[in-house]
Amino acid sequence: MKLYTDEELATILDQELFHQISEAADRLGVECYVVGGYVRDIFLERPSNDIDVVVVGSGIKVAEELKRQLGRRAYLSVFKNFGTAQVKIRGKKGKTTGKEALPGNEADKNNEIEVEFVGARKESYSHDSRKPIVEDGTLEDDQNRRDFTINAMAICLNKNRFGELVDPFNGLADLEDGIIATPLEPDITFSDDPLRMMRCVRFATQLNFQIEDETFVALERMADRIKIVSGERIKDELNKIILSPVPSKGFVDLQRCGLLNIILPELAALDIVEQKNGRAHKNNFYHTLEVLDNVASKSDNLWLRWAAILHDVGKTKSKRWDPAVGWTFHNHNIIGAKLVSQIFRRLMLPLDMKMKYVQKLVDLHMRPIAIADDVVTDSAVRRLLNDAGEDIDDLMTLCEADITSKNEGRKKMFLENFRMVREKLADLKEKDYVRLLQPVIDGNEIMELFHLKPSREVGVLKQYLKDAVLDNRVENEREPLMQLLMIKAKEMKLI
Repeated sequence: MKLYTDEELATILDQELFHQISEAADRLGVECYVVGGYVRDIFLERPSNDIDVVVVGSGIKVAEELKRQLGRRAYLSVFKNFGTAQVKIRGKKGKTTGKEALPGNEADKNNEIEVEFVGARKESYSHDSRKPIVEDGTLEDDQNRRDFTINAMAICLNKNRFGELVDPFNGLADLEDGIIATPLEPDITFSDDPLRMMRCVRFATQLNFQIEDETFVALERMADRIKIVSGERIKDELNKIILSPVPSKGFVDLQRCGLLNIILPELAALDIVEQKNGRAHKNNFYHTLEVLDNVASKSDNLWLRWAAILHDVGKTKSKRWDPAVGWTFHNHNIIGAKLVSQIFRRLMLPLDMKMKYVQKLVDLHMRPIAIADDVVTDSAVRRLLNDAGEDIDDLMTLCEADITSKNEGRKKMFLENFRMVREKLADLKEKDYVRLLQPVIDGNEIMELFHLKPSREVGVLKQYLKDAVLDNRVENEREPLMQLLMIKAKEMKLI
């Protein structure tokens, strides 16, 4: 991060937009501040396009005055029930905190930037609700209600104090030390709005900060309060943790403070090591986090990361002790795939093709490993490609990430075999695997040939031909397939 004086902050904010907001506020005779994430990200030197403005008075009136100044360049939306307004301004959509980020500079004018306006307020909560009772307040009241010290900083936009930092909770020091802490007593902050507990872990994960000790202890004490928060709100924060550069950090914090056992108990339950007769299985929770980080280093695909998180959740229900071989987890992939829909429903995650994609990868994640643990045959690779279809590359990424063995020799063997699998897959895809692996004689023709209606017999014959093609016993051509079909039909006494 970088420290700035008030004079330097004034230079950073020396942009047309901020001066226009300043003029609007001064014309109405009210105090006006840019707050929250935009201020935080100036010091972190991070790209930011999240501009929130607090007015000690009516934020809506300042927004209306800004719209009047800008004319047709701006579009105003007013949300009277919430006491907020949004101004969208045509211009360059900024991705930095520098002058080039905002409208009014020499750049592409085709995009928009949004500024949110709100009046300073104070809030009070009832125990069983996240919806606050809101009253007009001072800047101090508004900063008191902020979630974390690093998000409670404000920079004045009024002309006579332009660029002045207002930092009553030493958020700048916490930024410098890499600390997440609450402005008020953490129990009050988290009890008022329990979603802030998820946000606490999320910010710590995204910024690679540590949660301050007292704040973390409050997370442990208050974890049960998360139950009043909707699955949808929890899901949003959880997805942001999952999309962080090193998502395992967030899941470790969620597990340590007790939140994970409430929001994703299936994953939390993996944090156990059982021993019997001197033989122990690995901690599948920390193994899962290692797989997640491995996937995150290769892909930004949220749903592939979800597949990594859930790939072993079936192990709790499938775990058995076998005196001959030790601990087993047979069919944990099948059990895990069934759990996916329950978890997605509870967390209000999409129940569409994204869920089916995660289910498929969880179900199939053992297949490439089984292939790589033996001789890599064409038949096994053909069947794998047939079942995984267009998701085969993602499945392979997940399975390679799943190789976390500390036995370097075994790990090297698996990865080398995976390389061979990928080569065979590439060859099949180059040859148009859809045409190559689907028998040219389909179910409709089978029914017509043997005067059958849709039935078990038709399914048996279709699968027989498909197995022959996948095992490469015959070319996927009409004549050899028809010969096989007639032989099988005779066995089944259909002709």
